Amino acid sequence: MLKKMGIYRGINLGGWLSQCDYSDERLNEFIKEEDFARIASWKVDHVRIPVDYNVLDDGRGYQKLDWAADMCRKYGLKMVLDLHKTAGFSFDVGEKETGFFDSESYQERFYALWENIARRYGQMTDLMAFELLNEVTDQSFIDAWNRISHEAIRRIRAIAPEMIILVGSYHNNSAPAVKDLAAPCDDKCLYNFHCYDPLFFTHQGAGWVPELIGKTGITYEESGATEAFFEKHFAPALEAAERNHTTLYCGEYGVIDQAAPEEAVKWLKAINAVFEKHGIARAMWSYKQMDFGLSDARLDGVRDEMVKYL
Repeated sequence: MLKKMGIYRGINLGGWLSQCDYSDERLNEFIKEEDFARIASWKVDHVRIPVDYNVLDDGRGYQKLDWAADMCRKYGLKMVLDLHKTAGFSFDVGEKETGFFDSESYQERFYALWENIARRYGQMTDLMAFELLNEVTDQSFIDAWNRISHEAIRRIRAIAPEMIILVGSYHNNSAPAVKDLAAPCDDKCLYNFHCYDPLFFTHQGAGWVPELIGKTGITYEESGATEAFFEKHFAPALEAAERNHTTLYCGEYGVIDQAAPEEAVKWLKAINAVFEKHGIARAMWSYKQMDFGLSDARLDGVRDEMVKYL
């Protein structure tokens, strides 16, 4: 369904409206029109835009999303609107957002936020898809999340009956966890997952993963990330999608800037082959900076090759 509407090969605009300092300078300068033009020149078809609840609550997020929608139309791109943080929950414990899965008041804020988003963008079904929430973390949240996500979709559907809605599972949207998602509410609700596997390769040297700090120089061959590896890793998600008559979207995947560029290309080639085999739509993390930036100067020598495997 996503491929049919033109959402198949994309890239994330991470660090723009989420995971940032929320300054006006950041919101106004980090992503410019020339960035949309450059992305379109890579022959991808969409951008995934992470946005946090607080920058929507103060109105600036909506202004930038309006502008992004205009830019997408101008340059022939689609967009996935991803709620990256909601009141009471973030995948990043450093954000100190807690209590969402146990709090009716936080859940009501979540529903109301999505109703506002639906009122503003719910008729843009030719341009946009909604992603309910980024990277539910703990497995213990899944029962609550299945209930909350279905209620959110019910409320969105009262306003935007035709919008495609993406829902991910626990363990930060892991592919094996997709099997524990409830059956989709309708035929326009699709399963979402992320893939940074194996983590010791894609996050080598990452300062936020204690066991990987200082561990760099890991090669693709050492990672074991062959096409057979991804086939096995994605199998539970593919089976769940088939069982529940839906399809998959991989909202994030990529290799950290601590890995050698040539090794990252090999990983991308392998995962891309499996995406293509199964028709999985996806968006690479990330366009700029954020430790994964495809536009960063360090990738000048391999970028043309990498773009082939988005």
